[in-house]
Amino acid sequence: MQETRQNRIARLLQKELSLIFQSQTRAMHGVMVSVTRCRVSPDLSICTAYLSIFPSERSDEMLQNINRNEKTIRYELGTRVRNQLRIIPELRFFVDDSLDYLERIDELLKK
Repeated sequence: MQETRQNRIARLLQKELSLIFQSQTRAMHGVMVSVTRCRVSPDLSICTAYLSIFPSERSDEMLQNINRNEKTIRYELGTRVRNQLRIIPELRFFVDDSLDYLERIDELLKK
């Protein structure tokens, strides 16, 4: 039962974080940040978000910028989901490099 609630909240947070990043990166031309997956802890206090950043060369720079602005992002997330959640979870961001990994495997297989 708890797992179902975790999944529903994770999907909600993923959707809202995607909208936040979409609106914030609209001003920066040539950069796209998408939320590929969100995981929520069983007590719903921590949300781990995996981000796909394009272009991947700027992923470290963008992740540092996102981590510096984590409180602002959490506040904006709170204003969007305050009617659905009692406690806004702490946010943790990681780069999802699975697409780069797949490209590398593809290149190796072609050789």
